[in-house]
Amino acid sequence: MAQREGAPVAGGGTSEDGSFSYGFASFRGKRAAMEDFHHASTTQIGGKQCGFFGVFDGHGGARAAEYVQNNIFQNLSAHPKFESDTAVAIAESYNQTDQDYLKSENAQNKDAGSTASTAVIVGNKLLIANVGDSRAVISRGGQAIALSVDHKPNRSDERQRIENAGGVVMWAGTWRVGGVLAVSRAFGDRLLKRYVIPEPEIQEETIKTGDDFLILASDGLWDVISNQDAVQLVQSVTDAQEAAKKLTDEAYNRGSADNITCVVVRFLH
Repeated sequence: MAQREGAPVAGGGTSEDGSFSYGFASFRGKRAAMEDFHHASTTQIGGKQCGFFGVFDGHGGARAAEYVQNNIFQNLSAHPKFESDTAVAIAESYNQTDQDYLKSENAQNKDAGSTASTAVIVGNKLLIANVGDSRAVISRGGQAIALSVDHKPNRSDERQRIENAGGVVMWAGTWRVGGVLAVSRAFGDRLLKRYVIPEPEIQEETIKTGDDFLILASDGLWDVISNQDAVQLVQSVTDAQEAAKKLTDEAYNRGSADNITCVVVRFLH
C-alpha cells in the first residue's frame, strides 16, 4: 500500500444505553493541507439517549469547517426546540451557526466555506441534515440507501434557485456557482452568500430492526466509492472504528486525491 500523507486520526465509542456504537477515521491524504473536520459525541437530553455526528469538508482554507465543527452541535443542543421539534432546531441552528461564523470573521477569509453532513439520534429517531456534497448513507439489510442528496450547482432545482437569485452556474472543469464553487450550499462563502445558502435538507427516520449502520463521509470518499460499495465493504465489520478506517483506507487506495473523513454509526438492536 502506498505511504499515506498526514497521520490518520481514528477513534470511537458506544452510547451509554448500548443502543449504538460509533467510529471515525480522518486523514489528509494527497492534499497539501487538511480541511476536513468531524464530530462524534453522545449525551443524555430529557431522559433520552442522544448522538451527535458530523463531517465538515472545508474549502478556501480550514477556518469555516473548524468553526462549524466547534459550534453547530453546541447551538443545537442549546436550542429551545431541540426536544419538541428537533428538525426545526436543526434548520435554525445551521442558519445561526452560519450567521455567527460570518460575523466572527468580519471581512476575513472571504473564500472560506464548509459543507456539513450531520446525523442526530434522539431515542429511536434519526435526523440527517445536509449542506453541500458530504453524504449520508444507511445500510438497510445490506442495501445502501442515500439519506442525503448532494448539493451540486447543476442539480436542476439548485441551478434554478441560484439563477432566480441572480447567480450563474458555469462549467469550469466541473459545474460551479459563478464559475468558482463546486457546491451550491455551504457555510461561509461570504462573496457568494446570495446564492450559496446554509439551509439544510433534513431527512427524518425511525431506527428500525433492519437498519444496520450509517455512513457519513466527505466527498474524498464518495468520489471513488459508490454508496453500495461502501456498505458492502464494511457489512461484516462489527467494530465501527475499524469500519470507518477500512473505508478511508479503501478510498485512498482507489486514488482519492482529496482529504478523506468518515464516521460510521452501528445500530445495536
